[in-house]
Amino acid sequence: MKRRETGILGEKLAAGHLKRHGYKILETNYRCRGGEIDIIARDRDTLVFVEVRAKSGRSFGSPEESINATKMSRLRTAAAHYGMEHTDLPAGRRIDVVAIDLDKNGRALRIEIIPDAVGGE
Repeated sequence: MKRRETGILGEKLAAGHLKRHGYKILETNYRCRGGEIDIIARDRDTLVFVEVRAKSGRSFGSPEESINATKMSRLRTAAAHYGMEHTDLPAGRRIDVVAIDLDKNGRALRIEIIPDAVGGE
């Protein structure tokens, strides 16, 4: 499976998983000059910016371990930008990660929501 296909599949699996856990999806693939956010959702009274990481092997670590300091900074910047562009948003905000391990056929072996994985929003 190619990297882009893995990403698209991961985002689809993550959205479904988030919905099953009570999140309301507001927007997907939000882009701004400072970065991009895979999924923007609401979890009760909290606005949640979600970074999806899907991998089909652990040779370079787990999906969540692939988020470096630069990516964290871009996520924070994009989240702040979204907050400035939109009104009537919940005061509570956080950045979650959805980590997905896939087998070689693209089936999910693990889908995990990691709340507030990127602090400092």
